[in-house]
Amino acid sequence: MASLDMDYPHNTSGTRSVELEEKKPGEATVATSLDGSHTQEGDVEGLQRGLNTWHLQFIAIGSAIGTGLFLGSGKALATAGPVGSLIAFLFVGSIVYSIMVSLGEMATFIPVAGSFTAYASRFADPSLGFSMGWIYWFSWASTYALELVGSGLVIQYWSKSLSVGIFIAVFWVAFTACNFLPVRWFGEFESYFVSIKVITIIGFIIFAIAIDAGASEQGYLGFTNWVHPGPFAEYIVHGSSGKFVGFWSILVTAGFSYQGTELVGVGAGETANPEKSVPRAIRWTFWGVFTLFVSTIFFIGLTVPSDNPDLLSDASDASASPLVLAAKLAGVPVLPHIINGVLLTAVLSAANSNLYSSSRIVVALAREGHAPAFLARTNRFGTPHYAVGFSSLIGLLAFLNLSAGGSEVFTWLLNITGIAGFISWCCISICHLIFMKALKLRGIDRDTLAFKAPFQPYLTIYGLFFCVLIVFSSGFAVFIRWSTSDFFAAYISLILFFVLYGGHKLIFRTKFVALADVDLERDRI
Repeated sequence: MASLDMDYPHNTSGTRSVELEEKKPGEATVATSLDGSHTQEGDVEGLQRGLNTWHLQFIAIGSAIGTGLFLGSGKALATAGPVGSLIAFLFVGSIVYSIMVSLGEMATFIPVAGSFTAYASRFADPSLGFSMGWIYWFSWASTYALELVGSGLVIQYWSKSLSVGIFIAVFWVAFTACNFLPVRWFGEFESYFVSIKVITIIGFIIFAIAIDAGASEQGYLGFTNWVHPGPFAEYIVHGSSGKFVGFWSILVTAGFSYQGTELVGVGAGETANPEKSVPRAIRWTFWGVFTLFVSTIFFIGLTVPSDNPDLLSDASDASASPLVLAAKLAGVPVLPHIINGVLLTAVLSAANSNLYSSSRIVVALAREGHAPAFLARTNRFGTPHYAVGFSSLIGLLAFLNLSAGGSEVFTWLLNITGIAGFISWCCISICHLIFMKALKLRGIDRDTLAFKAPFQPYLTIYGLFFCVLIVFSSGFAVFIRWSTSDFFAAYISLILFFVLYGGHKLIFRTKFVALADVDLERDRI
C-alpha cells in the first residue's frame, strides 16, 4: 500500500515522531521509538511472513480452546447455572467481537508483530505500551508454565506414580525447540494439535444431542436440568441478587476462556498478504470460537445438573471435566480416557501457542524501545531466537509447583493472568478509538480500508465500557465476604499494571501522543 504524501504538524506532545530514512541494500535502518530509544530495523526485518490464514486462525483458536473450556466451564455451570453461564458466554462473546473487529481494522492497516503493544505506544502513550505489553507478556509466559504443569497432572490420570516434573522437563524442551523452528513449521504443528480439539468439541456436541434425545440410561432429558435444579444458581447470597452475583462472578472465567482470540493480531506481522489473510482470520476465528464455546456451554447445561458436586472438584485431569461427567451420567465409561487424551492435546497446544505469543510480544516491546534491542533479532530462519529463549525461561517456573511452599507462590503468579486479557482488550479499544480519529485527521476514508470494523465508534465504546467495568468489579465478591488475600489475588494484575505504568512514566517522563503525531506510516505495507 502506497504511503500518503502529507506534511505533519510540528510535534507538540513532547514525544518524538517516527521517521525512517530510505534503506539502502545491506544497511540497517534506525527507528526512534516514542520514548526516545532506538531499535535496529535491520534486526527485525528477518521476521518471515510464513503464516497463512489457516495458520493464523489455528494459533488463535489453539490459545482460546484449552483448560478454560474443558475444565473451567464446570465451575461456571455450578456457580451461575445453565442459563446464567450461557448468557455470560454470549455476553462476553459480544465484547470479544467488538475487540476482534477493532484489532482487525488496525492489524490490516499496520500488520506488525505484537500489534496492539506497538499500537499502544504509537497511538496513545509509550507508558501504556510498556505496562500493557509487559503484563500481557507475563500473562502468556506464566500461562506457558501453567500448561506445562497441567500436562503432567493430566498424564497422572493414567499413572499416579509418575512425577509431574518429568513431563514439565520433557515438554519444556520439546515446545521451546518447536518455537525455534521457522514460523511456517510452527503453524503446521499447531494446526494439527488444534484440529484434534475442534473435532472433539464437535463430537461432544453430537454426543450430547443424542444423550439429550434419550439415547442413554437416563432416558429423554430435554430441558429437564433447566427446570431442576433451575436455570440460575445462587452464589454467596440468596434470591435474585444471588443469581445475578453468580452470573457476574463468572464473567472473568468466560473472558479467560476467550482470551487468545486476539492472537490473530499478534501474528499479523508474520502473515503473508495480511490485507486478505488478517480480515479472513478475524472473521473465522471469532465465529469459530464463539460457536464452539456457546454450543459446548449450552449442551453441558442440558446434560449435567448444575448442582452436581463433581463440578466443583479441584482435580486437574479428565475427572473434573463436565464433558466427562456428561458421559458418566449417560453410562459411557470409556469416554473419560478419550477426553483425558484430548485434554492433554489441548494443554500441549495451548503451551505451544503461549510461547509463540509471548515471544512476539517481546519482539514488539523491543522494537518500541521497551525491552533490550537484541531481543528483536532473528536467526536465519526468521525466528526471534532471543525472544523465544527469554520467554521460555518463565516456563521453568513450573518446577515451583513441585516444592512444598512453591505451589502457593506459583498460584499468586498465575493470578496475574486472570485480568490481563481484559486489560489488553481495554487498550485495544482505546487504540482503535484514537486510530479512527487519526485517520479522520489525515483525510483517510475508512471505507477505503481493506477491513472496516462495523458500527463504529459505538461498538468499540461498548467493548471498552464493559471491559473496564469487569476489570474493576472482578473481585466484588471479597467486598461481600472480606478476605485480604482474596482481594490481592483478584486485583494483583491491576495493581501491577498501574505500578508499571506509573513507574515508566515517572522515569521516562513520557507524554500522551498528540493526535497529529500518531504514527500511521511505520510498518505499513
